[in-house]
Amino acid sequence: MTRARTIMIQGTASSVGKSLLTTALCRIWARRGLRVAPFKAQNMALNSAVTPDGGEIGRAQLAQAEAARARPHVDMNPILLKPETHSSSQVVVLGRVLGSMHFREYQRKKLELREVVGAALDRLRADHDVVVIEGAGSPAEVNLKAGDLVNMWVAERADAPVVLVTDIERGGALAALVGTLELLDPAERARVRALVVNKFRGDPTLFTDGVTFLEERTRIRVAGVVPHLGDTRIASEDSLELHRGTSGDGARTIAIVKLPRLSNFDEFEPLLREPSLRVRWVERRAELDGAALVIVPGTKTTAADLAWLRHSGLAGALVERAAASGPILGICGGYQMLGERILDPDGVESPERELAGLGLLPVVTRFARDKITRPVRLQLGDGLPLLDGAGGRAADGYEIHCGRVERHGARPFGTIVRRGDDERAHEPEGAVAGAVAGTLVHGLFENAVVRAALGAGHAADARDPYDVLADHFAAALDLVHLDALVGLPSA
Repeated sequence: MTRARTIMIQGTASSVGKSLLTTALCRIWARRGLRVAPFKAQNMALNSAVTPDGGEIGRAQLAQAEAARARPHVDMNPILLKPETHSSSQVVVLGRVLGSMHFREYQRKKLELREVVGAALDRLRADHDVVVIEGAGSPAEVNLKAGDLVNMWVAERADAPVVLVTDIERGGALAALVGTLELLDPAERARVRALVVNKFRGDPTLFTDGVTFLEERTRIRVAGVVPHLGDTRIASEDSLELHRGTSGDGARTIAIVKLPRLSNFDEFEPLLREPSLRVRWVERRAELDGAALVIVPGTKTTAADLAWLRHSGLAGALVERAAASGPILGICGGYQMLGERILDPDGVESPERELAGLGLLPVVTRFARDKITRPVRLQLGDGLPLLDGAGGRAADGYEIHCGRVERHGARPFGTIVRRGDDERAHEPEGAVAGAVAGTLVHGLFENAVVRAALGAGHAADARDPYDVLADHFAAALDLVHLDALVGLPSA
């Protein structure tokens, strides 16, 4: 049986550019006609995505699959951790919830999960020509090495050469690369066959001495000094990328409540790119002043974030806004908070068995253990607060939720007309009462018709963002060296 060739992208820390380099290489090699797949054994992120068959994976792996022109699959991210507290996470294995675990319990489980990771990798290698593997954090975290299932253990399992990436914008890039290599075991260090310096601002020739130092000190080729790219138009995955403050200078302000356990915030990034809109992340009631629309987004911990809304004073401000007919939109967990009650008899999300919502929508949420994950198409209803212009139009999105919402008397937000590959669906969804609306569907603002209803007039960039990313990295990388590492003929 032919098995795909492999290469692994590791980093000196989180958010140094591993995901973008992986995404770029997926598109670079896919454009040559190769069957490429991304792979990340374990991902920790509150931004997740739904595969066509209803599995849940990290948002970055969905983007990487799109870049590779491959059908997204749970094997591309067999383990997804969704933080719930500082010490526990919901554990998603092969697209389905395994349960919530304290980090110590999960550490004990990791060796068992190596079998899951290895089998997923083997399936991908059986069906593709190249698998581009992404690590997590740093391979030099010696305190976590015994239970590693995402960095050097995977590299050895896949017999993959490793590219080590650092972010020069943070400072200390030389020390980060050299220090990481020094902390690796000799066999691990031998796997590192290329170094990449990412996010360089200015003239890359000014770093010539740095390249010389690295190659002489480490005896490893520097395979690229990549200029800073700016906005990639590719959805962010990590909360470290969350925009702070205000973006844009348009006349219409959209205020988004910055919940402590905010999830799927990437769905608002298209709004941040609209110059005709002014998007503001808010944490205090005074910051709602002047907003044309207030959005209460999704959350991983509905009960805890509802308590935070009340403590911060934002809950009272939302009630006052609704009484004054100020438009409010709740999405997923935000929608559930706007309802009358939240019931959690099995303690799925919290020990609170029943909570009063803000009472702005006549709906009741009941949590169930089984999570609903599915891509959908929603036909928007008429008379939606600040979205009336999109009434009757269809928008693609996705659902990721454990809460089942029952509507009592309110008109629906819209109608689901496609669920996954089933185009026979016809199911009322969401609720509208006065100027307050809610929906379980994520991803609405990724649709131009919805942004246009908000008054966005930005002409979309016609270029494929994955091609733009691939061109940017290809111009800076030593692809001859990287091709040789993988065992591919150079283009």
